[in-house]
Amino acid sequence: MTDCAGLLLAAGEGKRLGGPKALVEVDGELLVDRAARMLADGGCAPVVVVLGAAAPEVTARAGLADAIVVVNDGWSQGMGSSLRVGLTVLAELGAGSAVVALVDQPRIGSDVVRRLVSHPSARPAVAAAYDGRQGNPVRLHASVWPDVAAAAEGDVGARAWMRAHPHKVEVVACDDLGVDDDIDTAEDLARLVEGQP
Repeated sequence: MTDCAGLLLAAGEGKRLGGPKALVEVDGELLVDRAARMLADGGCAPVVVVLGAAAPEVTARAGLADAIVVVNDGWSQGMGSSLRVGLTVLAELGAGSAVVALVDQPRIGSDVVRRLVSHPSARPAVAAAYDGRQGNPVRLHASVWPDVAAAAEGDVGARAWMRAHPHKVEVVACDDLGVDDDIDTAEDLARLVEGQP
């Protein structure tokens, strides 16, 4: 285990996309595999992947042998429930901090994760920012996990806690390394495949 674990939230059903985002292929690779590799290559260990919708199919198709795979049976309650499940597992593993990433942001690479992992900060949260806007991923110290989990409801993950405690969040510019665009619709995916912004 390193000083920083990785937590990948990949449990959603992708309602607007027409299927689970974890199973979407970009450049011949499933998004869930790509994101798990991004965390590992960025210096996170262990990497915990939270699955939910179509978990058996994702497990069968994905190459997550090096990750700790957890299934969130309450995935339909939203991303907040997956964050709570993942943080509970990380706490049980004794991790000191974790970079939390989302499965549907393939324009973020391991360089962004590496910057968050290595960034020295006395604050318990370190968030990537793009064009001055706070985004994902985010590094969270274990000391705040209980409060982050308590604030995570519905489709809101760590954002609720960070908005309520801005003085505890350090923002790190990552414009030069990636973009945190979500893939929410077929149009979003088409733009990504075509290389459009």
